[in-house]
Amino acid sequence: METTRHFTATVYVVCEGAVALHEHGRLGLWLPPGGHVERDELPHLAAEREVRGETGLDPDLLLEEPEFETDVVRSLPRPAHLLLEDIHRYEGGAVGHQHVDFVYFGTVDSRAIDPVGDDERSAAHWEWFDADDLRAADVGPEVAEIGVEAIAAVERR
Repeated sequence: METTRHFTATVYVVCEGAVALHEHGRLGLWLPPGGHVERDELPHLAAEREVRGETGLDPDLLLEEPEFETDVVRSLPRPAHLLLEDIHRYEGGAVGHQHVDFVYFGTVDSRAIDPVGDDERSAAHWEWFDADDLRAADVGPEVAEIGVEAIAAVERR
């Protein structure tokens, strides 16, 4: 069986020492904003678009300046993490669908979540988690660990 892979972009959005997570309607998991990278998009721009659509907030991604640039080649902003995520497993353990996820850290000036678009989860499905909340919450271990890391990265900035 062939594995299908999609490119996605995720942002751990930090404001006042906490990250925004939403309760995913279909999966029942607490996740940061993110989604699929469109064919004509670069991952960091998809990440910004997803945050704006899902939260109504305008993120400032923590990005380093490109390391290399010529007339025909340039470095892309590096994500904080590049993850391979199993999305759909079949009986027997075969994986049918994976995400190659570009994970960024970002900041926003407000915790006032106001999703844009009819297909987004309402603000009632979002919560802000500080580092202690993340460690104690029923979120995936990777969400807690990366969320704590994002908070620390913003504090060092």
